[in-house]
Amino acid sequence: MTRVSTIYHGFKESVFLISLTTLFLGTFCVKSVSAAKIEEKQIYSAVMNRDIPAIFIIPDSYYGSTKPFPVVYLLHGFDGSYRNWIDLTSVEDLPDLYDIIIVCPDGDKDSWYFDSPIDPNSQYETHIADEVVNFTDKTYRTINSRNGRAIAGLSMGGHGALFLAWRHNDVFGAVGSMSGGVDFRGSKNKYNISRKIGSFEEHPERWDSLTVINNVANIKKAKLSIVIDCGVSDPFIGMNRTFHDSLLKAEVPHDYIERPGTHGWKYWNNAVKYQMLFFNSFFKLVNSTQNSGN
Repeated sequence: MTRVSTIYHGFKESVFLISLTTLFLGTFCVKSVSAAKIEEKQIYSAVMNRDIPAIFIIPDSYYGSTKPFPVVYLLHGFDGSYRNWIDLTSVEDLPDLYDIIIVCPDGDKDSWYFDSPIDPNSQYETHIADEVVNFTDKTYRTINSRNGRAIAGLSMGGHGALFLAWRHNDVFGAVGSMSGGVDFRGSKNKYNISRKIGSFEEHPERWDSLTVINNVANIKKAKLSIVIDCGVSDPFIGMNRTFHDSLLKAEVPHDYIERPGTHGWKYWNNAVKYQMLFFNSFFKLVNSTQNSGN
């Protein structure tokens, strides 16, 4: 059985035929018995004046160690919750594999991870990028810099991760999108977006300024390590291809992957493993460079 992936890194394109039995030998072939500890905590949101839950997955190596750990923040999709990643995937195996902490915050069912200008109870940009990150750094032994933080998500969370990363590039150094809704302007009457930022007819400037695909210049300035993937049978594949082309034209280095799959958990359970591998490489590279003084 083979899988065809088109992978773009920077501006070079390569096409690989990968044997699944070879690819998953070792790293992904045998499902490990995870020793990671899963903790659910309530994070008080001052901006929304309430407690909001989050899942923390702590690797077994954290205990008895004194070193700080990198953190990956995983965002859920539309109509989802903070429990989706642990309930519907095998993501709990990955912290032990890579010596990382994974945080799964809640973004409500339809926040799109904005600070809504019309709904004071939907201030999820501030909650994730400020409150959740600060809580994590105060509660756990983390690498407290952009070199030790990555953020990723699926669908609505894919857009959210890219959105938060470029707007808070002092907080996050790497970002990943899986099946991301990277251009929501075609969804004027869907996904409750108008409830968060107003209707397109009344506030077109908000729709244009907040959608990720319209912010390639800002993404370039943010100097992020970026990985994007989408299934070839996903309804969002067209917008992801357009986004990828825009990044190429702007000479924004990134990895872009297409593989067989639809907009569902079977695809995301597989995709998150590749994204974690990407983030692990990022953490090793930036921290080894920093330690060497280069």
